Amino acid sequence: MKIISIANRKGGVGKTTTTINIATALSAINKKVLVIDFDPQGNATTSLGIAKKKGQFSSYNVLTQSCSVAEAIIHTDMPRFDLIPSSPDLAAAEVELVNLENREFVLKNALSRLDNLYDYILIDCPPSLNLITINALVSSNSVIVPLQCEFLALEGLADLIKNINAIKRNFNSALALQGIILTMFSKQNNLSKLIEADVRKYFGDKVYRTVIPRCVRIAEAPSFGKPILVYDFKSTGAQAYIELAKEFLKREKEM
Repeated sequence: MKIISIANRKGGVGKTTTTINIATALSAINKKVLVIDFDPQGNATTSLGIAKKKGQFSSYNVLTQSCSVAEAIIHTDMPRFDLIPSSPDLAAAEVELVNLENREFVLKNALSRLDNLYDYILIDCPPSLNLITINALVSSNSVIVPLQCEFLALEGLADLIKNINAIKRNFNSALALQGIILTMFSKQNNLSKLIEADVRKYFGDKVYRTVIPRCVRIAEAPSFGKPILVYDFKSTGAQAYIELAKEFLKREKEM
């Protein structure tokens, strides 16, 4: 069972889109996948067309230990693709965890009870480094960082790498940077090309060869409660995520 956090301290860089579309591609090739929506905004939950119901267990309940991880899992419309939904209550979880012993390991301990039920668990992290994100990273084998092709996103990447290394030193020595995905790339924009060149020069083969373009259909898909791979399979965005999934699997074999 491989656990991967999709993380970036900056919002709007494509974390959720990347999470649900990699998961969709993996489930399509008979891998059993669980997505954990670990963002209080609940974008992964909404993007999969899952209605937030009163009394429904969520990642908040898992993190506050008010339900088991198995009780929070729901099935999506796609075979072999399960979800632990988010809840606005998750925003308050940090306050509830702050005085807890071994508070950084709550999610790790909960997921250990799944006993290899899934091939992959993908955690969609919030755009901040708080106890929620720390729990995700402590639980994970590796991190994927979606990076929007703009200067400020690049500036924040160095800080994120420092945070990942700090967690590796203090809590999870096995944590690895699996890769950086360039998102919202525009061939017509010289800045996109400059950002790509800089990131590839500094991080080398840690940067995925596949880049995710700016695409209206990607932006539309969440409003229909579908991943872009389901919403418009032939779109440039969907085709890019298919290529990304192929590269992801190739890297998994190499690792």
